[in-house]
Amino acid sequence: MRRFLPDTFTILLVCTVILASLLPASGIFADYFGVATGLAIALLFFLHGARLSSDVVIAGILHWRLHLVILLTTFVIFPLLGMALGLIPDSILPQPLYLGILFLCVLPSTVQSSIAFTSMAGGNVPAAICSASASNIFGMFLTPLLVGLLFSVGGHGGFSWDALEQILLQLLAPFVAGQILQPWIGGWIRAKKKILMPVDRGSILMVVYLAFSTAVVEGLWHTFSVRDIAVVVVLDMLLLAIVVLLTMHGSRLLGFNKADEITITFCGSKKSLASGVPMASVIFAGQSIGAIVLPLMLFHQIQLMVCAVIAQKYAAAAAHRITKEEADEAASPA
Repeated sequence: MRRFLPDTFTILLVCTVILASLLPASGIFADYFGVATGLAIALLFFLHGARLSSDVVIAGILHWRLHLVILLTTFVIFPLLGMALGLIPDSILPQPLYLGILFLCVLPSTVQSSIAFTSMAGGNVPAAICSASASNIFGMFLTPLLVGLLFSVGGHGGFSWDALEQILLQLLAPFVAGQILQPWIGGWIRAKKKILMPVDRGSILMVVYLAFSTAVVEGLWHTFSVRDIAVVVVLDMLLLAIVVLLTMHGSRLLGFNKADEITITFCGSKKSLASGVPMASVIFAGQSIGAIVLPLMLFHQIQLMVCAVIAQKYAAAAAHRITKEEADEAASPA
């Protein structure tokens, strides 16, 4: 039953949204808080770069077919599904929330939870580390480019090239700096994971608070009804179900073994809240991003619950298979 309960971070996200709804940041405080949030995001991506071992990347690159399938799922199949949802009338799915779903579809995969679920299910963990990390690195370029392409094609505006420049300066530059310093500080940062976790989560909570403060001031909760939020939840669940089935059965058709199938399923079906919220704040700078990040926040909790169930089923199936093989060996004549 505990796997269906929200984790601590999700509870903190909900509390942050409630705080922003009751006490939204505004005026000079919002300006200074925005500067602090930008610095926290830069520190977040610096730590991401410093944590990622170059040896892991080099070792994982050799499994190029698996990585290609995951990247195509993340940056091609997901966006195509997002565009298909654009056929839903505005009367059912309000345009701002649809743009949030479309943004969700062009984001990179998660890192920590993809690796954790792959390990829990008995998948190819080194490949998961490489694929999830590569997804986030490529996402710094591909996500803003896909936003510009898909939003402009759909007549939803998009972003200027200045936004891509801001992505490179605020996200990629700290990441590269972390990678450069990784040989000297990487081991220490990985060893102090629990101590540094507040930086990861705190920066995301800061962005969420700022985003929803702006949205609340502009009337977010007067714009969308409970029915609208329910529609987003259903569509998030539909997206996840389609991609999980495609990655699970598609990897079998392509001849991948069980360990690789697990890796493709978890790395290909997940979307990163840790990268998505900071990217939204940069790509849509000057705009209200509350509706943009709301579908992503809901998807975050849905994917955690669903993937926890799938991982346990994979693990149970593997344990049953091992028990059966051991029983067969014991029953066979010497």
